[in-house]
Amino acid sequence: MPKPYYCLILITKHLQHLIVKSNYKRPSFLINGHFETIYPALFRKVSGITPQTERITTPDKDFLDLDWYRNEKNILVIICHGLEGNSRKPYMLGMVKAIISHIHADVLTWNYRGCSGEMNKANRFYHSGATDDLDLVVNHSLNKGYEAIALIGFSLGGNLTLKFMGENGQILNDRIKAAVAFSVPLDLEASSLKMKKWENYLYSRRFLKSLKKKVAEKESLKSENLALDELGNIKNLFHFDDLFTGPLHGFKDAKDYYRSCSSLYFLESINRPTLIVNAKNDPFLSESCFPDKVLEKHEWIEFEAPEHGGHCGFADFKNKAYWSEKRAVDFLKPIF
Repeated sequence: MPKPYYCLILITKHLQHLIVKSNYKRPSFLINGHFETIYPALFRKVSGITPQTERITTPDKDFLDLDWYRNEKNILVIICHGLEGNSRKPYMLGMVKAIISHIHADVLTWNYRGCSGEMNKANRFYHSGATDDLDLVVNHSLNKGYEAIALIGFSLGGNLTLKFMGENGQILNDRIKAAVAFSVPLDLEASSLKMKKWENYLYSRRFLKSLKKKVAEKESLKSENLALDELGNIKNLFHFDDLFTGPLHGFKDAKDYYRSCSSLYFLESINRPTLIVNAKNDPFLSESCFPDKVLEKHEWIEFEAPEHGGHCGFADFKNKAYWSEKRAVDFLKPIF
């Protein structure tokens, strides 16, 4: 059960403008946002935890692969990964260990369609606004009897989490208590355009290589009216979303996809305690991903913009957990 002083915390929050001053300090050798982004992705290792796996069937006869970390508690944290990530990336496992160690909740990490190492069955994949799959995972968890659930999302998973919280608004299940999102491209179009810049070439190339491989391998897509002959000519994520992500998932083009799925347009409807953390030196995020004026009077959202942190970085070598993990625990612990 949520702690008795939860209501007092909420009342206190409502009396504040929730633009939070950050205390994050990066390690001295991580000299810029690129180093802060790349170092954890390449060198961080997280061990000592083993999940119980589960596969669930989607309404369209596809599947989602889930990883459960059980403490046999009646509270649960669901964690969503980033673009072309998976449930066992170091940033995911680091958060799992922090939640288990300090909140003692059960934890569920899950793989989007096509991200668990096995190609999914349906013609579609996943995308930044595919909250139908998140809704399926949440309801699957609620049916197991959990009394309180919180959501955590990284990058694309952060956008997914915030969109889910906002689009459900007043109809959100009472047992969903809070959300936390890190390194969120709140404005998908502006962030996609930023990824076209030369300094982000290596990131964009890495994502495109993986995404294009998935499209090329999925034989069933040949029956779709998609520009498969253009696949080799795609040079940036905007172009990929324009030709594939948008049309494949029911949007007219990239711009329609971005407008429909950017969590920026769903923030106003969020009505549960929510923390958003975007580093100012995140190489993936546009200026519109720091909507201070939009959020300064929001009753439910805390927005924190550390000077440093990179994209899904926030390394901290003085503690066993990364700063982002400690920040999530500190935010969620009073609620649980």
